[in-house]
Amino acid sequence: MRFSGTSARGIRGPIIKRGDDLTSIIIDSLTNVTRYEDVMLNDGDIVCITESVVAISQGNFAALDDIVQDLNTKFVNDTIGVLFPVLSRNRFALILKAIVKTNKKVILQLSYPADEVGNKLFLEEELYKKRINPYQDEFMLEEFRKLFPTTIHQFTNIDYIDYYQDIIGPNGQIILSNNPNAILKYTKDILVASVHNRVQVKNELLNNGGNIILGLDDILTRPVNNSGYNEQYGLLGSNALGENTLKLFPRDGFSFVQEVQTKIKEVFGKHLEVMIYGDGAFKDPRGGIWELCDPVVSPGYTSGLVGTPHELKLKYLANEKFSLLDRDQSQQEIKKLIKEKNQPHDASLGTTPRQIVDLLGSLADLVSGSGDKGTPFVLIQNYFTNYATE
Repeated sequence: MRFSGTSARGIRGPIIKRGDDLTSIIIDSLTNVTRYEDVMLNDGDIVCITESVVAISQGNFAALDDIVQDLNTKFVNDTIGVLFPVLSRNRFALILKAIVKTNKKVILQLSYPADEVGNKLFLEEELYKKRINPYQDEFMLEEFRKLFPTTIHQFTNIDYIDYYQDIIGPNGQIILSNNPNAILKYTKDILVASVHNRVQVKNELLNNGGNIILGLDDILTRPVNNSGYNEQYGLLGSNALGENTLKLFPRDGFSFVQEVQTKIKEVFGKHLEVMIYGDGAFKDPRGGIWELCDPVVSPGYTSGLVGTPHELKLKYLANEKFSLLDRDQSQQEIKKLIKEKNQPHDASLGTTPRQIVDLLGSLADLVSGSGDKGTPFVLIQNYFTNYATE
């Protein structure tokens, strides 16, 4: 009988540098943990690799001047609108500095009371207290400051409006509105900086008279001056790597995980699934911040991770369907039903309908963290087992 279920273990690795053979490093790290820590690899285990080490090993970096050159190629007029960026020094401040370096006038439109992923300018209850209609009311910065003299982020203690205003300078302008069309009053050339609703926002602007409408996913889709790039996501998923450099989201993720899967099979004789993960798709209950600033949880995964879980709700089976049976009988009936599951079942009500890679990426992100744990790889075992697995 199997006495344990899913487990996730952080795997330590060396400091990853540009040009490193990451596949060999992953193999070495798995070899160390199996040799020295009594861990056995099994068919169906999952190796998760944090996106940052993939991008770093690829050298997928861009300098501010590379971004400036691409922006000036694509935005040819004197004013540029920047719409719905996240409030983040790590995620957006360097991109905004690059926009300013184009020497265009910057019109920056922020959403309120929070950005797309939940970073708050102010608490939502203030909308009711001050009789603000967030679906309709628009504010110039001067008007907004009369209502909210300060907007301090609850975790970073940064006033992001002041912070972004300092970056764009006195010639730049900040407006606050949740209506994307509000920025069209100031310019028809707009860089959509939102992550998850970018396609909808672009279409809305184009349908209402926008001229040059591009997103962060349209910038650095090709190398500039031998810079890094990402054909699919551009600047989305990028992070600050220094004062003048961005690390971009990794490229060629699907071919990379196939390479790793093949190498693991050669060395260990086991068929493991492999995925790259970035931000986990979960929401912090205290701060209300959705942790997914990357465009996707996983930019690359092997075929065995496609789809959603097909599970039955044990508490429903135990307490409703088989509640009149004794413990041993109910266990046998539940195991039989789980083994036979292949069609939609009423006992699946309430199980998580998320994609497998999003669930695994969230688990791996929580295990590895974003600080100094030094575990860029996560080994997940027994994920595809269940109560009926002997």
